[in-house]
Amino acid sequence: MPVITETAIRELAAFRSSGSPVVSCYLDVDGRRQVRPQDYEHRLDALFRDLTGSEELVASRADLDVISNYVRGGFDRSGVRGLAMFSCVEKQFWQVLALPVPVSNQVALNHAPAVEPLEQLVHELEPLGILLVDKQRARMFVFQFGELIERAELFEALPRDYDTRDEASRGAREREQHHTDELVAQHLRHSVEVAFRHFQERGFAHLSVGGTDDVYAATVASLHPYLRERLTARIALGVGATDKEICASALEIEHRLELEKEARLVGRLRDSIGTHSKGVAGLVDTITAINERRVATLLVSQGFAESGWRCPACGSLARKGPNCAVDGVGMTHHDDIVHEIVDTALRTGCAIEVCVASADLDVLGRIGALLRY
Repeated sequence: MPVITETAIRELAAFRSSGSPVVSCYLDVDGRRQVRPQDYEHRLDALFRDLTGSEELVASRADLDVISNYVRGGFDRSGVRGLAMFSCVEKQFWQVLALPVPVSNQVALNHAPAVEPLEQLVHELEPLGILLVDKQRARMFVFQFGELIERAELFEALPRDYDTRDEASRGAREREQHHTDELVAQHLRHSVEVAFRHFQERGFAHLSVGGTDDVYAATVASLHPYLRERLTARIALGVGATDKEICASALEIEHRLELEKEARLVGRLRDSIGTHSKGVAGLVDTITAINERRVATLLVSQGFAESGWRCPACGSLARKGPNCAVDGVGMTHHDDIVHEIVDTALRTGCAIEVCVASADLDVLGRIGALLRY
């Protein structure tokens, strides 16, 4: 399954259909929220039911079947938290992108794929820079969307004859060693320059450096301040690591960074509630903030689910029904109102953080929000 890249988005955006519309379907399959396949399959069925009144539905029925068969066909969910699916059977067009973040469930019918949510993801997902160094070689990578999207390599050989001459001919060993040390230091400076050039051209939020203890220490000491402030956990790989090994280690670093981010956000939420400023916790207060469009970042504990209500007219959510407090319309009961909160947050541009085993968030009611105002 292809992963999201800027190239993939450009290719999608270039496709046009002059006949039947393209069906674009975004589906949240995050295993932390959608534990069983039936959970996201039911969401997909609900999306398709909402298309009942569409004039283009008949022409797109085959596309809906393709999407439905794929979702129910047992795709690999490893590292996948969202799906972006695009189909136009008439033009034999079918594309699926695996997304490393959850998305708002939605279906769109148009003569071109709906790529706006993908473009937003590209800007939001933070790439990771990886610099692997030894005394002669350096390899620079940018890891994003689950793959290595940029790379560069530098090789600066040390004088080999220093190591091949016999003891009698060496004479000035200290001078030669000093020369070698200077060449190594120069190589490390050049390696750091490669990393900084990638940062300027591509940009990355974090940098992980790999190398022996002495090389690592010298490399970190040579980093530009902009790179040093982005330095994260050391990657336990040498310069000769394979792409597969680099990707596996990068995923581990990203997981560690995500846990650290969760802890920081929950700490901010706890402090905001303690000072009564721009923070709410608990299901009822969070629903109120979502309805008022005041949420900047939504935090929810993995696996948290409660029943609730949604108004079909104005879209307001409520812990209790059956009538909407805004317009008095009869509300629809949902077994999992937390999913509706997450979906609303995604659609209204809020950041989402699903926290794993966060005791602090659990104490606060397993859900909360940092507010815009």
